[in-house]
Amino acid sequence: MKSIDQANFNGKKVLIRVDYNVPLNEQFEVTDTTRIERTKETVNAITEEGGIAILMSHLGRPKGEVNDKYSLRHIVKTASAILGKEVHFLGDVLDAETPNKIAALKPGDIGLLENLRFHAEEEKGDLEFARAIAKLGDCYVNDAFGTAHREHASTATIVQCFPGKSYAGYLLYNEAANLDHVLQNPVTPFTAIIGGSKVSSKLNILNNLLDKVDNLIIGGGMAYTFLNALGVKIGNSLFEEDMVPVAKEIVKKAHLRGINLYLPIDNICADKYAEDANTYTTTQNHIPDGWEGMDIGPKTIRMFADIIKNSRTILWNGPLGVFEMKKFSNGTHAIALTVATTTISGAYSLIGGGDSIAAITKFDLGDYISYISTGGGAMLEYLEGKALPGIKALNEDE
Repeated sequence: MKSIDQANFNGKKVLIRVDYNVPLNEQFEVTDTTRIERTKETVNAITEEGGIAILMSHLGRPKGEVNDKYSLRHIVKTASAILGKEVHFLGDVLDAETPNKIAALKPGDIGLLENLRFHAEEEKGDLEFARAIAKLGDCYVNDAFGTAHREHASTATIVQCFPGKSYAGYLLYNEAANLDHVLQNPVTPFTAIIGGSKVSSKLNILNNLLDKVDNLIIGGGMAYTFLNALGVKIGNSLFEEDMVPVAKEIVKKAHLRGINLYLPIDNICADKYAEDANTYTTTQNHIPDGWEGMDIGPKTIRMFADIIKNSRTILWNGPLGVFEMKKFSNGTHAIALTVATTTISGAYSLIGGGDSIAAITKFDLGDYISYISTGGGAMLEYLEGKALPGIKALNEDE
């Protein structure tokens, strides 16, 4: 992909696809500004060069209809504060007045278009809609890694309208570069820590990683399906019966390929899914009936930590327990600390996925991780080995 460093934006109207699909409270105030903050470097680089930044995004799921609840005008004040200058709200992309509003912008100004998903053509990847957007600018920049896995008009189709004039913003470029570093050029030993609730949601990732890692650590709710597959009693723990044969096959593949696969060897259990539950720590890994696994136990923490400490590349996606409840957060906290200290010692670490990021943020360890991916679904598909339409389109424009 061509990054924005390979272009001169002076005097140009630059259409920038960002991912400002941010959470709003009942007063329509932005409650998490991370996605806006991550675009600041790209927007500033373009405006400081004398370009006019025309930001476009979606917000929520308005399903092709105008709905003020999902209007991007609600985030203008917050975006202005974060980007450091006034963001001019330009209105709908197809409104007759929008070109006039853009024409009134001066070099270095920032404008924001209305929610693109107010038009059903956006999610359909409609070429005519993409052409209508393209008329508003001189060139195109994609800085929305979070939507790069969607073949929508503003994320993929629009590249056809700007042959040779489409670029990757710093966020998109860095996301792809860091994921490629982990998947294609990892320094060994390479350890992947995969947690979360369900095997079914991580199956493709697990299969893709089996060709790349030295160590595969499996924790969280999905671990109990694997333990069941190996004959361990799991009590009332989270369990996907239809995934048991799949779990057995993954264990077999790991063994045949010489990959070290690690599962919990003790568990913190509860008699109900609640903060005030009674707890019990297993000693032989078997979980009694009436109890469910909620976190990894102390023996498992030590085992996992030893593996991580001896790794040079670490990929982490998914928590290792119900970390939202303090009583069951120790496992995820301990592993987060281990990943952070190993990174400080020279290892490369990449963390992604909403729950993983929430855990790192909760424990205030974000500054000690090499790279934190904000991609969500896009990151998961990248880890599965899929070509993301938004990135594929930019690569084809080379």
